Amino acid sequence: MPPTSCRLAGLAVWLSFCLSPLSPASAQTPPDAGTPPQEQEPAPDTGLSAEDLKAIEEALGQDAAAAAQAGTQPPATPSPPASSSGVTISPSNIDFQGLNIAFILDVAAAAFTSKEPLQTGGHDPSVNGFNLQQLELSVNTAVDPYFRFDSNIVFSQFGVEIEEAYATTANLPGNLQVRAGQFLTRFGRINPTHPHSWEFVDQPFAIGRVFGGEGNRGLGVEGSWLTPLPWYVELLGSVTDATGESTARSFLGADLGGVTSPFDFQFTAMVKQFFPLSDDLSLLWGLSAADGPNPTGYRNRTDVFGTDVYLKYRPLAGNSFTTVALQAELLYRRRQVPGDVLSDLNGYAQLSWRFDQRWAVASRYELGTPATRQNGALADDPLDAEWTGNRQRLSANVTFWPTEFSRLRLQGATDLAGWRERPDYSLFLALEVVMGAHGAHAF
Repeated sequence: MPPTSCRLAGLAVWLSFCLSPLSPASAQTPPDAGTPPQEQEPAPDTGLSAEDLKAIEEALGQDAAAAAQAGTQPPATPSPPASSSGVTISPSNIDFQGLNIAFILDVAAAAFTSKEPLQTGGHDPSVNGFNLQQLELSVNTAVDPYFRFDSNIVFSQFGVEIEEAYATTANLPGNLQVRAGQFLTRFGRINPTHPHSWEFVDQPFAIGRVFGGEGNRGLGVEGSWLTPLPWYVELLGSVTDATGESTARSFLGADLGGVTSPFDFQFTAMVKQFFPLSDDLSLLWGLSAADGPNPTGYRNRTDVFGTDVYLKYRPLAGNSFTTVALQAELLYRRRQVPGDVLSDLNGYAQLSWRFDQRWAVASRYELGTPATRQNGALADDPLDAEWTGNRQRLSANVTFWPTEFSRLRLQGATDLAGWRERPDYSLFLALEVVMGAHGAHAF
């Protein structure tokens, strides 16, 4: 800090201390909200003469003028909870000069009976022992009246990746909205969300098998329109890169051939509808489709069609924390390969019951079929060579929230893969903590 600023800050703090001394009682006892306000006592005598106060005021004015001439602003006297560094910290928010910042830590202890667990999610616990699933840094802010900025940066034991970083319009007419940058496509229910919003410790294997361990995402642009229909209907469409081994697995994947025509992009379309069935019961239903090139041959393409449903019951009467939610997704994948078309089905259904403010239980069933040819025969799948039979996985967990900023989950699963001789079993104990500002998750 420059000498002028140090001098100004010192004088300001000294004046504040001299003019507003705290008695021992006022320093230790918080005000009682139920006590009526008392008449303010006159300020005690500081022992300063009028000449001394005038000299101090002149010095402050000179320092402020010097700072302005040097092109800097004198630091204002801090008022809690803001500090002179521009950082505001509270139990639920970190605000650095207008930026909302949050850190979300997910760690888990895992035990597998198989030496090669069939985990497909990039943030899944995947080895025996301790797993750092992710440390997510979420940063967002309103840029100006026209744009908002959001980003999610993920730290792992092996590096750092920009999971999402995009700008969203805030003032378009006609219920239109556009976002541009790198983002998770809003295909289905799970794909556009992050691990800290999941009911389970690991990702459904349908997402990892079809899109990749990190979920379907890419650089591109997305537009959405909230229709004026009597019920909630939102139409969305996006154009993104079709490359990425862990983000576009069914499309170009790790093939980085570059963009030579519009056909080299991935195109995604979604329809989201919301129905309030009653005061306590609501339904969200979505339809999704994605189309993009795959690397098996010239102009060969992959199509993925999906439907998702979310049924939520939460009684509004009384002070109940009860919430029962049913969530399900089904994905149908169709891929052109030389001389044939391969298709398969993948999906899951899960039921969660939050029966107390701090406690919840959930169960999930998953199913994936092997790829078949147009004639229905089992195919030699170049993408999933070992997937020669149905795979089913059944998971159950119990969740405890010490507060809204942390949760503990104990989860067990049985995995029945048709190409393995015996079932695989897994057990997770996961901890999640959230520090800072993080917006509410979508319904």
